[in-house]
Amino acid sequence: SAQLKLNIDLPLLRSVINYKTAKIAIIIKDYVKDYIYLLQTKTPIEMTLNHRCKTIFVLTAFLAITFTSFAQTGKALQTIIVDAGHGGADVGSIGNYENALGSREKDITLAIALKLVKNLKKRLPDVKTIPTRTTDITQSVKEKAAIANDNKGDLFICIHADAVNLKTGKRQIGTKTITKYKITYKGTGKKRKKISTPYEVDVPIYEYYKIPFERSGTSVWIFAAHKTDDKLNAIKNGEEEYESISNADDSSVVPIDFNSPQGRAIAQIYAKKYQERSDKIAQLVNDEVEKTNRPALGVKQRQVGIHVLQATNMPAILVETGFISNPDDERYLSSEKGQQELADVITEAVVKYKKLFESPSQGKTK
Repeated sequence: SAQLKLNIDLPLLRSVINYKTAKIAIIIKDYVKDYIYLLQTKTPIEMTLNHRCKTIFVLTAFLAITFTSFAQTGKALQTIIVDAGHGGADVGSIGNYENALGSREKDITLAIALKLVKNLKKRLPDVKTIPTRTTDITQSVKEKAAIANDNKGDLFICIHADAVNLKTGKRQIGTKTITKYKITYKGTGKKRKKISTPYEVDVPIYEYYKIPFERSGTSVWIFAAHKTDDKLNAIKNGEEEYESISNADDSSVVPIDFNSPQGRAIAQIYAKKYQERSDKIAQLVNDEVEKTNRPALGVKQRQVGIHVLQATNMPAILVETGFISNPDDERYLSSEKGQQELADVITEAVVKYKKLFESPSQGKTK
């Protein structure tokens, strides 16, 4: 077999990868050796790379190994952020169809979120569960995202209630008598006169009302794929810590400079991972909804960006718990039973999500 001489220095590998130990460097060195063996040459090969080529090759190998690490080992779910949509001066949607309860979205989301927080603390006592608000206060979406990022959340769950612009109906509710005037003229020329003769007629009285929305059910939203740049910015601004070694027992965690070319590449992997994990937790929530009597409307991506989903440095979902503009849904969302059922559904999905991504054998993303 061919004699191989590798002139790749380990200090260079460590400087490129910005990693504290030589373990990853050794892995990459073996990766290069295997590659040369594939050439099957009959004469000795001496691989001499200039500094730039070394950097590009090592980075490519590093990203390949890192991506495998993502697929095999999940970062522990340590912190969950639960956001009750709207709040304070931001009322959100209101049930305003005919004979509506007049429920306010901000109240519904807070009630469900508090129940969800209580559930998660009970079912997952080893996980820190943080609500963005526990009372009726005004928060901008930027503030909500900042709370999630500042607390280094591993999962963001936003609770909302859906609504649509309702059509206006019209119906007759009675009649009323009004006086009209019949105009006639008498005479000719300068002697011609206008004569108004009053008479009474009955006319209908109409009332206008908002027609209730017919659709009902729960849907789950994730950030749109075309909004990936926003997610990358959130990751870069979050000073995310990066787990590079697939063996969690001896892994070391170091900060990554996301302003560097290497950091940008890593951020893109993170965005892809967040997209996949957001989709997974969303699908788990939808699956749990299907087990209830409620219509499960599926996992969706809104074409208009949802700021809290794009600006959070973690997997993130927004649960549209129901249509506040639908009579059945409004009653359900306003009831203690309905609120608790939705909290239970989301809780069960989170528990399954945690088990899935903390298990090396099950955490592979397809």
